[in-house]
Amino acid sequence: MVTIRRKQPDVVFRAIADPTRREILHLLRGGRHTVGEIAANFRTSRPAISKHLRLLRAAGLVVTHKHGTARVCHLNAKPLRAVNKWLHDYEAFWSDTMRDLKRYVEENR
Repeated sequence: MVTIRRKQPDVVFRAIADPTRREILHLLRGGRHTVGEIAANFRTSRPAISKHLRLLRAAGLVVTHKHGTARVCHLNAKPLRAVNKWLHDYEAFWSDTMRDLKRYVEENR
């Protein structure tokens, strides 16, 4: 069996590509939650939420620890810096495009 190791930014982008996982991250922004508490916010099954959480953990975006019989999850936003860095590279493009649009509109009134 061949194991393909993905680069960390690729794993993060894959993790946030799904709206359910983004909603899980949004929930965890408000503080720690157990897996059961997270699952209660969705219509999908608890095993499906656990699968989403596994992917988020693999990306480093969620950290879990055991508290009694419950697994408590919390957000680790540091890996999102890769997304921010990637988006930052496009800010100059957006600024130039908006500036060109403004100039065009002003010249063609």
